[in-house]
Amino acid sequence: MKAFTASLTRLPVRYSTVPRTMAFAANSRIMSVPQPSIMRLSLRTYADEAKPKEETEKKESATKKDENTNLTEEQKQIQDLQTKLDAKTKEAVELKDRLLRAVADFRNLQEVTKKDIKKAKDFALQKFAKDLLESVDNFGHALAAFKEEDIKKSKEISDLYTGVRMTKDVFESTLRKHGIEKLDPLGEPFDPNKHEATFELAQKDKEPGTVFHVQQLGYTLNDRVIRPAKVGVVKLEDN
Repeated sequence: MKAFTASLTRLPVRYSTVPRTMAFAANSRIMSVPQPSIMRLSLRTYADEAKPKEETEKKESATKKDENTNLTEEQKQIQDLQTKLDAKTKEAVELKDRLLRAVADFRNLQEVTKKDIKKAKDFALQKFAKDLLESVDNFGHALAAFKEEDIKKSKEISDLYTGVRMTKDVFESTLRKHGIEKLDPLGEPFDPNKHEATFELAQKDKEPGTVFHVQQLGYTLNDRVIRPAKVGVVKLEDN
């Protein structure tokens, strides 16, 4: 310690070149301003400078928050609307599918109903036709009973014959009007779907399997056989 103090005493002393009056005046001005006032002034100045910036940041933050809030609400509304739209779209698809199924079922029902009505109509007409066919057959038998010579000799017999024939023609015309046609297979090949063979007979001048005699006429209803024709069929000659 003594050595350090001795070294200090040997250092050269430098005197300030500033006039004492100026140094004194500066020191006097600095000393005249209280230190707490200087600190308050500095803090106030910093606060005044920082306040607008802070307010600006707060406003920007609030604006961003509002924008985020608005954006979030809009997104939520869009999402809700999209959900409702998807639900309505699904409902519309389901309704369309149900409608198409209902239309298809209705059309199928129409077709089935038409077929049932046609079947019922055909069945009723077929039964009615079968009943009429017996009458037509009887008229045919009656006409066959007339002899040509008797018709020529007697006017009364001729008129009776004409009346029976006309009545038979009216019956047959009524049958044709309702789709019922006569089936006369004379000279045609035998068809088991249309003909009923009541007997067979060998004949030299005819092809085997050919209808050579019609015992009873057949009838069809809309191309469907309602009564097969009873026929005689040619058979092969016995050797």
